[in-house]
Amino acid sequence: MSLKQNKFLAIIPARGGSKRLPNKNILNLNGKPLISYSIEAGLKSNYINKVLVSSNSDEILDISKQFKSQTIKRPEHLATDTTTVFDTIKHVIENNEHFEYIVLLQPTSPLRTSKHIDEAIELLEEKDADAIISVCETEHSPLWANTLPQDGSFKGFMRDEILNKRSQDLEKYYRINGAVYICKISKLLEEKTLFLQDNIFAYKMEQIDSVDIDTKLDFLTAQVILENN
Repeated sequence: MSLKQNKFLAIIPARGGSKRLPNKNILNLNGKPLISYSIEAGLKSNYINKVLVSSNSDEILDISKQFKSQTIKRPEHLATDTTTVFDTIKHVIENNEHFEYIVLLQPTSPLRTSKHIDEAIELLEEKDADAIISVCETEHSPLWANTLPQDGSFKGFMRDEILNKRSQDLEKYYRINGAVYICKISKLLEEKTLFLQDNIFAYKMEQIDSVDIDTKLDFLTAQVILENN
């Protein structure tokens, strides 16, 4: 594949309303609305051909236009708590000219930059992949976690083979960080998911760039990082 021959459509899904953090997509983060960080990252990419915000909110769409993004009004039946990411992407694809790949940029990842986007796209080319998903190392090893019974007993919480191991000696685990999803559109429509069965690879990011804003604590964390960057 050649990057110059492929067309990349960046989709920023930004539904109006949020239960945990009201109006989070347009909250003022370090002097700018949260969604603007993803728009600017997409526009600065060397490979993305079009940046488009999908939202049911006129306010979000108006703000997105101010930051030079193209927009599409999402019908209300695609703006409910049960609407899937695939449904949102499919609506955008059906209403746009032909693209070969979509690059999904969640507006809740303000520390992801154009550099990360371009590196992920370059990895797509290097691997000749159909999809790329960004990840980061987990903050704590899942080997140190377990469920608890009703009475709170700690018996058997830790597996014997890791009882005397230091955390730094445990195998590294990674988590999806929500920052960058790239997928070949034909494969996406065929499998109806970004998480393809095959020919999909992970793009590794640093934890500090992987803040995904869902709560007030996440927002404050991003604020501190941006203020001290």
